[in-house]
Amino acid sequence: MDSPVEIPYKSFVKIDRKSETSIYMQIANQLINAIQRGYIPFGTKLPGTRALSQVLEVHRNTIVAVYDELFAQGWVESLPNKGTFVIGKNQEKPLEIKTFEKNHLENYPKSTGFSFKTSNILDNPFEHSTCEYVFNDGVPDIRLTQIDQHSKFYSSILKRKSQQKMLGHYNHDGSEFFKKNLSHYLNLSRGLPISKNNLLITRSTEMSIYIVSEILLSQGDTVLVGALSYFSVNMIFQKAGVEIVSIPIDEEGIMVESVREACKKQKIRMLYLTPHHHYPTTVALSAKRRLELLNLANEYGFIILEDDYDYEFHYDKSPILPLSSADTNGMVIYIGSFGKSLAPGFRTGFIVAPENLMIEMRKYLGIIDRQGDVLMERVLGEMIAEGEINRYLKKSLKVYQERRDHFAELLDKHLGNAIRFQKPSGGLAIWAEWNIPINLMQLSRHCAQNNLFIPKTLLYQNKNITAMRLGFGSLNFVEMDKSIEIFSESVKHLT
Repeated sequence: MDSPVEIPYKSFVKIDRKSETSIYMQIANQLINAIQRGYIPFGTKLPGTRALSQVLEVHRNTIVAVYDELFAQGWVESLPNKGTFVIGKNQEKPLEIKTFEKNHLENYPKSTGFSFKTSNILDNPFEHSTCEYVFNDGVPDIRLTQIDQHSKFYSSILKRKSQQKMLGHYNHDGSEFFKKNLSHYLNLSRGLPISKNNLLITRSTEMSIYIVSEILLSQGDTVLVGALSYFSVNMIFQKAGVEIVSIPIDEEGIMVESVREACKKQKIRMLYLTPHHHYPTTVALSAKRRLELLNLANEYGFIILEDDYDYEFHYDKSPILPLSSADTNGMVIYIGSFGKSLAPGFRTGFIVAPENLMIEMRKYLGIIDRQGDVLMERVLGEMIAEGEINRYLKKSLKVYQERRDHFAELLDKHLGNAIRFQKPSGGLAIWAEWNIPINLMQLSRHCAQNNLFIPKTLLYQNKNITAMRLGFGSLNFVEMDKSIEIFSESVKHLT
């Protein structure tokens, strides 16, 4: 094509002189974009550097740099005594260039040109707020994390020449060093007689449950969960196409007789539990019921998926050992997160299961997370080996116990007649049920107007129950005092 004047360069090359990107690169990128989209056809002779510099109102040397960049990237060729041409086969004519407002070359498409499946099940339930004070469902306080100590572990590992090979190779089954130390830690802390061959390292509890559901659940299967249950896990089960049946919870945890009745009515594939501190009610499953559930699983052949939610946080007495520690028939899959008391970037998930199931799980992990996090796993492994995890937990548990006690005192003092609750033996949240009629969504909105954010995921209200899960772990005493003050004033305003 011999007539560069046919192409309105100024209509699609827009220069932002305030941008951090140099002007010549802005022009070069937009010309490349135009070539890719067919607005500058292959074989087109580009204007001379002087002519294009006048059109775009830039210095000639800028256009010289632009053409050098196009040549370096292989988009154009320079023919002696002929000019600069776009490399490729000739096209009959350039595509029509629409108005700049409707079709700016730097705009990325707002929607796909193809259809795809959407899911209402996986809608993000989490909210964000700019309020100064926040109630959550019970998360650790990252301000208690000894970041300097963790940094020393990272620095030490990176400086060791013996560890440099580790950075270039990773076993997607997880770090052998970390799995060895984690299996030993779980043996001592949870009574699990396992080896590293029984462990799969994941990024989170949710990833663990997703892998388990992909392998063990089929559409139409029935899964039992507590009433109430963890919403994120329910979303994963719903995505798998299973039928979810809720089982009542009382002060001893999930009701075994209700599980038995469900087994008599239909084939049960799985029972999901958070026995240490049931989510969201914080109730601990009694030792008697744990043994009864193991017997039921052996009798009716259903899988027990045991989530060790908040296992590390216990205050008044030693926690009851997991069901998995007493499982002799391979009916329990144990999942959890390691390092929850640390900053989020230092946490990892894990699955404990018999070796034959591990073989299949590793296949799935190899697809969705082949790389893993080799450095973090090495750091966590060394923190276990050197006893740093136990030292940190001992210090932080004392702080969290004091916060639990103070938070319970505040609730009693300011809301004693409005709510009822049991001070939990562990965990980082209190389950509070309301004695008075109140609209929890209105309460949440009123608190937000006064600088206290209460996410809707903490609110449980239907015809049978009005309750909230109130986390205390991330709040210091001053923040607790102010939050409960706002909270109680909002309650008074609405009742």
